[in-house]
Amino acid sequence: MDTNYDIIIIGSGAAGLSAAIYAGRYRTKVLVIAKEFGGETASAGSIENYPGVPAIDGYDLMNLMKKQMSALGVELINAEVSAIKRQGHCFEVTTPNATYETHGVIFATGAERRRLGLPNEKELTGKGVHYCVTCDGPVYAGKTIAMVGGGDASVKGAVLAAEYVNKLFLIVRGKEVTAEPINLDKMKKLGDKIELILETEVKEIIGKEKLEKIRLSRTFNGSDELIVDGLFVEVGAIPNVELAKSLGVLLDERGYIKVDNMMQTNVDGVFASGDAVNHFGSFKQDITAAAMGAVAATSAYNDRKIHGELCQVHWRPASAVDRKT
Repeated sequence: MDTNYDIIIIGSGAAGLSAAIYAGRYRTKVLVIAKEFGGETASAGSIENYPGVPAIDGYDLMNLMKKQMSALGVELINAEVSAIKRQGHCFEVTTPNATYETHGVIFATGAERRRLGLPNEKELTGKGVHYCVTCDGPVYAGKTIAMVGGGDASVKGAVLAAEYVNKLFLIVRGKEVTAEPINLDKMKKLGDKIELILETEVKEIIGKEKLEKIRLSRTFNGSDELIVDGLFVEVGAIPNVELAKSLGVLLDERGYIKVDNMMQTNVDGVFASGDAVNHFGSFKQDITAAAMGAVAATSAYNDRKIHGELCQVHWRPASAVDRKT
């Protein structure tokens, strides 16, 4: 089994698969390693804002990218990367079953949306429970939804969702909403279309095939149950950066991988794209992730052309045994 690659991409969401497509078109030898196929997009439910695709399930969109990638000869393995080490201008990427060697690494490890940690939450994700208003808000046109959060992101999300929905309940754990004044003003101008439920938490998500209702930590309008068509969780995200940190990759002030405009990190041969990067601020979409993946692959390809011969591990000469076989 050949374990030498020009580029290894860690992560198989929109950023990782886009990087794989571009790297494959550059005729480089590419391996994609991902613990779970498709990243957050695969469980996002219906996506209606990806250019050229009016409406598609998130998993199906990722599968289309995978097919395009595979047609270019790019390999994909489902595994968790347990360690990564640098040796000169080469890297060793270790999984439970094998160690791979590569000239360049692209981190497309994404960011995990903070969950509520409730039973049934995972099962109903994409079936009434969502984490992206931009992606899924239009699905609830004319309906009633609830949103969990109390920061600026949730207020902006609520204002955006109000363009579609008939009614929105903003459930806030604290005594008040903390957001930028301009966003608070926008929310207040919407009147009773957005109703605040303060000092309250969601304690239970109820439904079998789809979300039916939620249970609150205290009564609201005489009941601790709230019937809604959808529940949006907007309580932040945690970028997956531990592997990158182990190589000495610098993070920005918010804990995201720091890159330049060409998706290069401070470590030569290491690139990053997607939601693990804060390149577009809080605006994190499949289209921006895919764009970053394309740029990262281009940078990795150019780096390979410049420094490829310096990679002693990757370019080790064939052994006498290899030459005989």
